[in-house]
Amino acid sequence: MKVGFIGLGAMGTAMARNLITAGHSVSAWNRSGNPGIDGITMVPQPADALLGEATFTMLSDDPAIRAVLLDSGALSKARAELVHVMTATISVAFAEELTGLHEKAGIGYVAAPVMGRPDVAARAELNILAAGKPDAVDRVRPLLDVLGKKVWDMGEQPKRANAAKLAANMMITMAIEAMAEAVAITESNGLPRAAFFDLILNTLFGGRSYQTYSSNIAQCRYEPGFKARLGLKDLRLATAAAEAAGHKLPMLDAVREQMAEAIDAGWGERDWSVLANVILRDSRSPDVA
Repeated sequence: MKVGFIGLGAMGTAMARNLITAGHSVSAWNRSGNPGIDGITMVPQPADALLGEATFTMLSDDPAIRAVLLDSGALSKARAELVHVMTATISVAFAEELTGLHEKAGIGYVAAPVMGRPDVAARAELNILAAGKPDAVDRVRPLLDVLGKKVWDMGEQPKRANAAKLAANMMITMAIEAMAEAVAITESNGLPRAAFFDLILNTLFGGRSYQTYSSNIAQCRYEPGFKARLGLKDLRLATAAAEAAGHKLPMLDAVREQMAEAIDAGWGERDWSVLANVILRDSRSPDVA
């Protein structure tokens, strides 16, 4: 298929490479210029990446997407038969707005936020949360199958996929916070972190988030996988979604405040598991000294 790609950060680059490896033709536009990726044809304007059969967008936040797609007029120049696949994590409100704008323009729209870090994307093992009209999802499913190990059906309303992604990210930060608070108790009583994590990973909490982020906390290392500043963005979007639905979520409020404190400490470019260090303040961590 002739595929466009907008946004070649760590995640977008990995995904675009997998599409090329699978034999698809990829034309891309990137805000920071040409990243020089073999096999990708760089185009001068965002609109030029909207002229194929499908276009993926992987940009950092709502304002970036609005500037690139809407304010520039790019969406209005898209090919009529295009299916636009939004893989970025965006707000529920913006997801609803984009759904309406695509319907008005007669362009297919699929929300497909992804679960996984850049290394997972490189291995084509993402979990993809797909929502949109069935015909649009079916048209891009062969591409989604290339990028992920499973495509999860979130229904016909695109906003459902975005709500699910925000909720999942919220729960990951809650897991990180829970581990940090548990270490604060156990380590202060002489139990090494590694011993405590060995216990919980093999009894009560063996999920992937606990496995991945307990390792970061145990080693006091927070090399960026998913950056803390982006984690804070997602927590704020989750808060907005909860407020719009009339819900007060105290655990979400707590982890959002902790993540904001991590950013204020200068750790915004660290992995979001650095949230744990707001409590632990471990001097052994070279990443946040």
